[in-house]
Parts: sequence; structure tokens; C-alpha cells
Amino acid sequence: MLNLWAFLFLCFLQFSSFNVIFGDVGDSSVSENPFTPKASLIRYWNKEIRNEIPKTHFLLSKASPLTAVDSARFSKLAAQNDLAARLPSFCSSAKLFCFPDLSPSLEKHPKDVNFAVYANRNFTNYGTDRLDGVDSFKNYSEGDNVIVDSFRRYSRDSAGHNDQFSNYASESNVVDQSFNSYGGAATSDSGNFNNYNREVNNPNLRFTSYSDDSNGRGQTFTWYTENANAGRGQSFSSYGKTGNGVPNDFSSYGKGANVVGSGFSGYGESANGANDTFTSYGFDSNVPQNNFKSYGDGGNAAVESFSSYRDHSNVGDDSFESYAKNSNGEKVDFHNYGQSFNEGTDKFTGYGQGAVGQSIEFKIYGRNTTFKEYTKKGVTFGRYNNESSAETAQVEASGSAVNKWVEPGKFFREKMLKRGTVMPMPDIRDKMPERSFLPRTILSKLPFSSSKIGELKQIFHAGDNCTLETIMLNALKECERAPSPGETKRCVGSAEDMIDFATSVLGRKVEVRTTENVNGSKQNIKIGTVRGINGGKVTKSVSCHQSLYPYLLYYCHSVPKVRVYKADILDPNSREKINHGVAICHLDTSSWSSSHGAFLALGSGPGRIEVCHWIFENDMTWTISDS
Repeated sequence: MLNLWAFLFLCFLQFSSFNVIFGDVGDSSVSENPFTPKASLIRYWNKEIRNEIPKTHFLLSKASPLTAVDSARFSKLAAQNDLAARLPSFCSSAKLFCFPDLSPSLEKHPKDVNFAVYANRNFTNYGTDRLDGVDSFKNYSEGDNVIVDSFRRYSRDSAGHNDQFSNYASESNVVDQSFNSYGGAATSDSGNFNNYNREVNNPNLRFTSYSDDSNGRGQTFTWYTENANAGRGQSFSSYGKTGNGVPNDFSSYGKGANVVGSGFSGYGESANGANDTFTSYGFDSNVPQNNFKSYGDGGNAAVESFSSYRDHSNVGDDSFESYAKNSNGEKVDFHNYGQSFNEGTDKFTGYGQGAVGQSIEFKIYGRNTTFKEYTKKGVTFGRYNNESSAETAQVEASGSAVNKWVEPGKFFREKMLKRGTVMPMPDIRDKMPERSFLPRTILSKLPFSSSKIGELKQIFHAGDNCTLETIMLNALKECERAPSPGETKRCVGSAEDMIDFATSVLGRKVEVRTTENVNGSKQNIKIGTVRGINGGKVTKSVSCHQSLYPYLLYYCHSVPKVRVYKADILDPNSREKINHGVAICHLDTSSWSSSHGAFLALGSGPGRIEVCHWIFENDMTWTISDS
């Protein structure tokens, strides 16, 4: 009988035309089915928040778009642990960030092929046993949001086959590519990766058994992941293993990238006559991280050159473990290695150990370098840079080297917030995929813990070591991190949870604000009328910043001793209003790291100055209401 009533209730929700008017939301009234997640949020707002200010359309627009019927259906599936079976429908209906499921493609292309304006494909056994020919991936997936491609056994056992990846996935957001057994056992082929994943956000590339057992197959990586942002980076596992005469050229690889890492495991292992050149690798980058493990292990007559490697970068960490170990006639040259303006870390463990006839030269390399259990023969140390990074950073503090990674206007002093000030505004545009909150009825049934990553991977169809797994783990670990001194924090995946956190810190008379639009980004602006929230007094606020996750997730935290301002933003030439900005000034920075970008930009240190910044697009700050 109970099931019958549930069925009739769902039918009522589906076919009922009964709507309720919920008063003002921004400047207009909203007619909403009373059983939708959005209607539930409006009722919750009315119950929990006490002020006379109209509800903000900004927050309500992030409510789940699910219909009442879909919300009930997916909630039931979540309770039964069956959401994974309906993931594509769930992601589409709930407006989530999910990766497409790729089905194997066994298409045959006997002739030269030009793949243009292509995306999200699985190339399996493509080009296998091909004789000669050229395949071109030009402007493939360019400018797309989420790119997932798989190249498995591509060009395997082929001869004279040339692959060209030009402008591949350039200017895209969240890229995941897997090259498994690519070019294995190929002869005299070449692969050219030009402008590959350039200016990409969150790149994750995996090259497994790439060019394994190949003969004379060369790869060129030019402008590879240049200006990319915050990805796992690249993983080269068993790349060129047992290959013969395999030349690889990494030029401007990861140049100008922000927090991108690469892992070379078993690269060139037991290879003969390998020739690898790393030129301007990680040059001018921010915190690049590279791990070379068993690189060239057991190789014969290999030549590796690292020139201007990680030069002019900020910090950065490199690890060379068992590099060229047990090799024969290996020649390695490190020139201008690790000349980062802010001190990084280099570890060489078991380097060249057990090698015969090796020649390893370090010429002009960085200060913070550790050599442990490395070979004592055939190694030359040239000019060791004895200058401390603190001294280098101090010398260059006023130059572009330091400010390269601190965008102009990202941090500023409180005195800049006065009428008539002309100042740069950073890029405040939201670069994350558009997503919505989940209804509490669904969210409460999903795991949210790094210890439950296996369940989360199953629900959201995330493979092992894929980008989505990394994205979820990064968000979970940040949410699980212990709060900083004086910080109160919580990660929220529903608007109701955000309201609960804000009111628990500030009370029920609260108001939420954000910068009105993105006008003025990356250009000079002029400050118009400025008003301090709560009379410009020292107060506390709750700021919420987006985290990349399948559903809309915010990292909300409260830090004491702030002042919050709203200001008209004007075009400096026409003096017309183009935006209405919200800025927050942190008055106590004593617990901040001395390497924080604010101090690099403003030239001071923890606890010595206040630091202000704008609230970026789709971020927000809650304060006690003035009304």
C-alpha cells in the first residue's frame, strides 16, 4: 500500500501544474513547483535567514535544476547505490561535471587521415601494421571544455608512419589523454606533438609503453603544455623502453606552466643509443615538479641533455632516482639546471650507480641540491650557484621574474580602495566547468572522504590514475586539511549547507555578495564610490571559493580581523561604471607563509602588512547584514 501511495505521489509531481509564487528574487518574482530543489532552497532561506533584503539571484541560480520527479528518482538511486548505472542521465539532468564514457573504436583507416574538429574518441589498434603514411590531428578538441581521449596500440608495429599532433586540445579545460603501447615495436616512425595542450587547465597525459621496443622512432614535443595550469601533468611510463636509436626532443616543454608535474618512470630503460634533449623544460614556470625514476636504467650509449632546465622558475622540485643506473657509456649534461629565482629542491639518489664509461656534467646548477649514493666516477661539477634563493629573490623582487606568477592587481593594499585610484584588475573570470549544487536529499547519500575514493570512482566512472580521480582526491584532501590558526572551515555541496555554515559563524542576520560581473578583468580600472561593509569596521566574514569537483563544491572559511568593501569600478578613460566589485582586506597575515604570492607582489612579509583582493566570479563572501 505504501508503494502505491509513493507511486501516486510521483505521478502528482509529474503532472501537476500547481505552482507557488515565492516573492522577490533579485528584481523579479519566481514561479516554482513547490517540490523542486530550488523551491526547497527558497523555503530554507526564508526559515534560516533574518533580513529584509531580497534573496540574491546569484546564489539561487546555483540550485539544482532537477525537476521534482528527477530529484526523487536520483535520490532513490543514490540510496540504493545505483547512481553509477544512470550516471550520464544524472550528470546531464543535474548539470554536473562528468567525463564521457569512451567506447572502443576499431575503425580502419588504411590511408592518410586528417582529424580536425574532433573530440572524445577512443583510438584502439589505430594505424597498426601501417606502412608509411601521415595522420594529422590538427585543432583536435581545440577550445573544448572536457577532453577525454584514448590512444591504445596506436601505430603499433608500423613502419615509416608519421603522426602529427598540432594544436591538439589547445586552450581547453580539464584534459585527460592516455597513450598506451603507442608506437610499440614501430620502425623509423615519428611523432610530432606541437602546441599540444597549450594553455590548458588541469592537463593529465599518460604515456605508457610509448615507443616500446621501437627502432629509430623519434618524438618531438614542442610548446607542450605551455602556459598550462595546475594539472597532474604528464606521466611517461616505460617510454622508449628497450628501444633502438630513439631520439626525443622536449623543447619549451611546460614553459610558463603553473604547478604542473611530470613523471618519467622506466623511461629509456635498457634502450640502445637513446638521444633525449630537454631544452627550456619547465622554463619560467611556477612550482614545476618532475620525477625521473629508473630513467635510462641499463641503457647503452645514451645521450641526455638538460639545458636551461627549470630556469627562471619559482620554487619547483625534481627527483632523479636510479637515473642512468647500471648503464654503459651514458652521457648526461645538465646546463643552467634549476636556476629558479625562488629556491627549489633537487634530489639525485643512486644517480649513475653501477654505470660504466659514463660522462655526467653539472654546469651552473642550483643551490638546494642533494646527491645521495651517486657514482663518484665520470661526474663533473661545474659552477655551483652558491647564491641563496632569498638573495636572488630580493634582488629580483622589483622585476618581472617574481611578478610573473603574481598577476598584477591580484593582491593590493587597503589604501588603494579610494575614489580615483587607477589600478590593474586581475583576471577574475571563473575558469572552472559550470556546475550546480546537489539537493541535500542526494548529497547526504553520497560518500565524501578520501578514504571512500574507491566508491566515488565507481559512482562517477573514474578510472585508475585518471584526471577525475586526481581532481576528486585534491578537493577531498583540501577539505580534510586541518584549519589554519584562527580559521573555521567547511566544504559544502549544497546551498543549504552553505547557509548553515555562514549562519553558524555570523548569526542569522547575514548577507551574501560577489563581484557583479567580469568587466575590467586583465586591464586597468578606476575606483569610483567605495563603501565599507558594517561601517568599514573590523569584522569577520565567511568567504566561499569554488573547488573543482563533479558537483558544485565550495570551500568556505571564516578568518577573523577583516574589512569588506564594495566599490564601483569605472573605465579609466570614459569614467563610466562597468562593474561593482566586492573586496576583502585581511588585516592579520601573521600566519601566512613567507612565500605567499601576496608578499612577492607587495614586497613585505607575514604580519607586517594587510592584504586585499577582489572576490572573483562565482566566489562569494557572507557578512553580517547592514540592514
